[in-house]
Amino acid sequence: MLSKNLADQILSNHGLRSAGAPLSRAKGIVVAIHGRGADAASILGLADVFAQPDIAFVAPQAVHRVWYPHSFIAPIEANEPWLGQSLAQVASVLDALAGGGVPAAKLGLLGFSQGACLALESAIRRPRAYGAVLGFSGGFIGPMGINRQPQGRMAGAQVFLGCSDVDPHIPVARVRETSALMTAMGASVTERIYPGFGHAINDDEVANARRLLVAMAEA
Repeated sequence: MLSKNLADQILSNHGLRSAGAPLSRAKGIVVAIHGRGADAASILGLADVFAQPDIAFVAPQAVHRVWYPHSFIAPIEANEPWLGQSLAQVASVLDALAGGGVPAAKLGLLGFSQGACLALESAIRRPRAYGAVLGFSGGFIGPMGINRQPQGRMAGAQVFLGCSDVDPHIPVARVRETSALMTAMGASVTERIYPGFGHAINDDEVANARRLLVAMAEA
């Protein structure tokens, strides 16, 4: 999909770390977003867990390892300007890959915790028929109780949302709201709520991620 020169240029220009297949021969490219206090290298460890030889993973790095300072359900203005800057950082990577000729069906987003919230919000704000959107313990960004309406279409996008019903950081109601919003935007959403599970990624989530990544590589 990308020439080696263009792939190297995108990695360099956006300060990305990469894992998995080389971008120049990948059959799908996933933008992976780390959680609060973590870094790009940590989220790229999922490349080994998912074990998809035809998928490339690229990861941006948050300044001071935090994408925005407060909870994702705080008032939007409380997380500015950091939230806007982080969304712009992710958008620039997505646009560079798309501009380089990567079709939406071969482009994915994933994140865990704060990274999942940023990934899901990025997908909603830049709706496309993504090959895989994987939100592990996250939801769209904004205070509880808002009536968020669909803006744009994600028709054909393949989405997986997984979270505990007692996650200390992610209200299960927001996961369900995110599922409903993305479904209303035309995405095909698989939602899994795990009773009594902790704030982590489990084997069922890994299996669902592999399923979507295999399909993206084969599309």
